Amino acid sequence: MQDLRSILEKHGFHFKKQFGQNFISDTNLLRSIVEASGIDKNTTVVEIGCGAGTLTRALAEAAKKVYAFDIDRDLQPVLAETLAGLDNVEVIFRDFSKLNLKEFEEEIGEYTVVANLPYYITTPLVTKLLEESDKVQGLSVMVQEEVADRFCAKENTAEYGSITAAIALKGVAKVVKRVPRTLFYPRPNVDSAVVKIEFDRGRVAVKDERAYRQTVKCAFLNRRKTLENNLVNFFKLTREQAKSAIAQAGVDEKARGETLSPYTFAKLADVLLDMGVMKL
Repeated sequence: MQDLRSILEKHGFHFKKQFGQNFISDTNLLRSIVEASGIDKNTTVVEIGCGAGTLTRALAEAAKKVYAFDIDRDLQPVLAETLAGLDNVEVIFRDFSKLNLKEFEEEIGEYTVVANLPYYITTPLVTKLLEESDKVQGLSVMVQEEVADRFCAKENTAEYGSITAAIALKGVAKVVKRVPRTLFYPRPNVDSAVVKIEFDRGRVAVKDERAYRQTVKCAFLNRRKTLENNLVNFFKLTREQAKSAIAQAGVDEKARGETLSPYTFAKLADVLLDMGVMKL
């Protein structure tokens, strides 16, 4: 295949800043992303933001089927060339964030997401998959390095936040590769990392996932405030009710949200659910 830059120029493609387009052309990097994802000839892959199709091609050579999503129809002639000769790729020009995931999953069954995600939609897309998907088995996604660290953070660290706790409810995240900005075209302003999230539904026992999400949202409402103050402000509890909930969950009365592990969030969510204070 021709040099990626030459193909893009031949088809008159112009990068659109609003779509956060930074394409990968390094063959070794593409191969390592595919290997890290653990996909094989039995795997259905969903790629979000397929761009010029370089990762798409590498995925298709390893997987059973690839559904490649992109929002930019101007990439159509580029993809026709970069994906030529492949019969197991379906390119879908739709905004994945607006997709009815339940209907789509009924069509394709279980799948793995592998993607070089546009930075501006990373957290919303991961959240969508966490909250709406029944069939996704894992995610291997290239994201901004600081976002990767946030996804994998542990409690009591500055990086730990609501998205960390949301991921931990459904699976385990780890950084599998650090990627310098020099391996992208055009070159972004930040370095990246590949994060792998292996789904393990039920790893954190909780009575209601929505209650867990509300509890996490409450805890990080204001990072500088204690958990007690956030409970009072978010759920409109009395001071006594907040103290009681914290005590029942076995949490220190002066704790802040970032000190709670996902398991402790689950305990607190169950307590709040039993108290009947949830906004579900």
